Amino acid sequence: MSAAEGPLVVGVDTSTQSTKALVVDAATGRVVASGQAPHTVSSGAGRESDPRQWWDALGEALNQCGEAAHEAAAVSIGGQQHGLVTLDAQGEPVRPALLWNDVRSAPQARRLIDELGGAKAWAERTGSVPSASFTVTKWAWLTEHEPDAARAVKSVRLPHDYLTERLTGEGTTDRGDASGTGWWASGTEAYDEGILARVGLDPALLPRVVRPGEVAGTVRDGHGLPFSKGTLVAAGTGDNAAAALGLGLRPGVPVMSLGTSGTVYAVSRHRPADPTGTVAGFADARGDWLPLACTLNCTLAVDRVASLLGLDREAVEPGTGATLLPFLDGERTPNLPHSSGLLYGLRHDTTAGQLLQAAYDGAVHSLLGALDLVLDADADPSAPLLLIGGGARGAAWQQTVRRLSGRPVQIPEARELVALGAAAQAAGLLTGEDAAAVARRWNTAAGPVLDAVERDQATLDRITGVLSDTAPLLEQDASAR
Repeated sequence: MSAAEGPLVVGVDTSTQSTKALVVDAATGRVVASGQAPHTVSSGAGRESDPRQWWDALGEALNQCGEAAHEAAAVSIGGQQHGLVTLDAQGEPVRPALLWNDVRSAPQARRLIDELGGAKAWAERTGSVPSASFTVTKWAWLTEHEPDAARAVKSVRLPHDYLTERLTGEGTTDRGDASGTGWWASGTEAYDEGILARVGLDPALLPRVVRPGEVAGTVRDGHGLPFSKGTLVAAGTGDNAAAALGLGLRPGVPVMSLGTSGTVYAVSRHRPADPTGTVAGFADARGDWLPLACTLNCTLAVDRVASLLGLDREAVEPGTGATLLPFLDGERTPNLPHSSGLLYGLRHDTTAGQLLQAAYDGAVHSLLGALDLVLDADADPSAPLLLIGGGARGAAWQQTVRRLSGRPVQIPEARELVALGAAAQAAGLLTGEDAAAVARRWNTAAGPVLDAVERDQATLDRITGVLSDTAPLLEQDASAR
């Protein structure tokens, strides 16, 4: 390893399926070491993980980084949003964490919307209309279905909060991740005690919200990780806000992230409040806003279709008239939590490759349908769509997004943008810079631009029509039929 030009920092991405750690030179943005370790997620009716495995995975990922991790002067953790982590008085999990893609709380989401004045009132109050992904609905589900577990809870955390607290001994979160709970009021930037009272959650059980640029704490003794005692710990944030930092994102530039979930978002200086619930009015990690739309089914669902068809994920073929809605885990955008996958228009001459292309089209259609709602009046309509996430490296994903969006598409060369964004946040503690400015100095968004092609409006209209016609069927719980 060549000598670093500046101090070293660590950025962490604790995602649904793994934890990744990067050791980064704060002066140049050069990644000097990296590590990764997997998580397990339950299958069946729910999606749960034991938070302790995130800690173990963090330790394994850091050990893979070697001596560089020990030399780090600051660390920050980005993590999957919305997950409900419930801890007892000793800081141990009361039960496995309910993850963002656990949709069992859909009935609680509907009831809470009705009880607190409807969708418009929720959007004005919290910036978002809660769906089954939001933490507030998961807490409501827990109190109804596992009341003994709920009574044993002495602190409630989000996934990145849990790891930060184990490092520092302090219960903290940030405005970006707090804004995805459903109990943080975006207008006042404080916990909403009325909502907390409605769901029976004592605000004393929640972490302190750390301000942008503020130190959350320092690494304490006895953590068992390769950090020196006293290493600075940044607030951390949710994965999408961390990726926005990692890109050094300026207001109005659109982003599409292709991972287990798919998201479209852009930084905005205006507080969003979409009463339809399509756009979540999240805060970013800096002081602006991050209007965002999220789908539950993206790369994992399309890969599953490829597997069922016995195809490589790139083995798409054009010319399909079939429509495939890959809602394998229920869906959030559109809000169809009980839906399952649907295939329409199958013919004798339909090929497996065409069905696979239809799965890509169905996944991208959901994201593009929300993009215009995400972008505000300040957005540049000619700006390239930044394509990130694991799927962004795939030619089939790139060409599908390009064809259906009709926009130029830019693929940043930097990888692991969530961890890079966390590293930029950690670097900002040392230099006093805005974290997004750090990432821009690192030139993280640089990458090839694919020119715009004519938008395939016919395919978009066909999928929209099938979705509209089958919505009553998709709204039903197929497992209960």
